[in-house]
Amino acid sequence: MKIDGYLLVVVFLCLATHGCTHLQKNEDIVFQASTISALLEGVYDGNVTYKDLKKRGDFGIGTFNSLDGEMIGLEGKFYQIKDDGMAYSVPDTMKTPFAVVTFFKPNEALFLDNTMDCNQLEKHLDTILPTKNIIYAFKIEGDFKYIKTRSVPKQSKPYPPLIEVVKDQPTFEFSNVKGTIAGFWFPDYMEGINVPGYHFHLITKDKKAGGHLLECELQNVRIEIDYISELFMALPENSEFYNADLTKKKTGELEKVEK
Repeated sequence: MKIDGYLLVVVFLCLATHGCTHLQKNEDIVFQASTISALLEGVYDGNVTYKDLKKRGDFGIGTFNSLDGEMIGLEGKFYQIKDDGMAYSVPDTMKTPFAVVTFFKPNEALFLDNTMDCNQLEKHLDTILPTKNIIYAFKIEGDFKYIKTRSVPKQSKPYPPLIEVVKDQPTFEFSNVKGTIAGFWFPDYMEGINVPGYHFHLITKDKKAGGHLLECELQNVRIEIDYISELFMALPENSEFYNADLTKKKTGELEKVEK
């Protein structure tokens, strides 16, 4: 199936305990534009506009054509964190080469009042997830004693691979701020499609700053988790994607890019 220059791929992930009857209800779906392996290879142009993306979800993370910053979407509003660390509203006409969105409907909520860094947070979340074989969306709101984020500068053609871009990525640090983390957890077997494990972006409560989350120290936060068992993926139909070598595993590169 083709829509707006994209090849559409539907991947169904079914919980064994519930069968696939929930797929017909169309309740929990992740929509993804392109793949993380394509982004690693420097495929930074896409055809999905943010106007169309909003029809697929009100919550998510991603980037922009030419790799022009980090994206975070909350409650139907999308923000661009540019390489100055500041957040800007995203016009509908902008396009994305990689984005992951869903209509956020939490299945579980919990509170943390003790202090944790990002590694401790992820280990704690590991103990909560009922299975490692589906997708999860996370919304984490509250107080952050310390935050370190990054963004990426807009690139010019010929585009360099992502591992080269992040060598000079600008980073930003914040102390004692309120904010929201949005992100996803993908299973290991989806390596190449998305980032295995946790992938978080952050925006401050005043919606003025944020970025891709690198480090954190948080306390007094509310965590909401959405269990998701469908993935709908749109693959770009352009020469850059067609000619990209997506056959090699790039676990090491991805770890360096994400951390």
